[in-house]
Amino acid sequence: MTITHASFVTLPVSDQDRALRFYTDVLGMEVTADRDMPQGRWLQVAPEGAQTVFTLSGPGMGGFEAGSARGIMLVTTDVDADCARLTAAGTPVQGPDELPWGRMASFTDPDGNGLMLLTEKEGF
Repeated sequence: MTITHASFVTLPVSDQDRALRFYTDVLGMEVTADRDMPQGRWLQVAPEGAQTVFTLSGPGMGGFEAGSARGIMLVTTDVDADCARLTAAGTPVQGPDELPWGRMASFTDPDGNGLMLLTEKEGF
């Protein structure tokens, strides 16, 4: 096997513009692609410098059900500050909780896709 990285993770959304505002304005991601395709709009975002991007897949793109993604882990240097920012933006957050591997919290995007924030414990 010669796999080097994941190219993208699909996040099914019902409204790409609303999702774009959440992922850029609230989570601070950047747009890496936004183009019209025959099947619909190809819209991708990512944290600055990331190899893996998130495709905000709207209705008609791949037959995905909006809000069906789960377990997307986002690593952060300060989970507490990020939880405060999410809460201030009106996004409910569970945690953060102290776990053997670090401090972790969970939240959902406007469509219900499940995401987690993790500040990793040093040396874990």
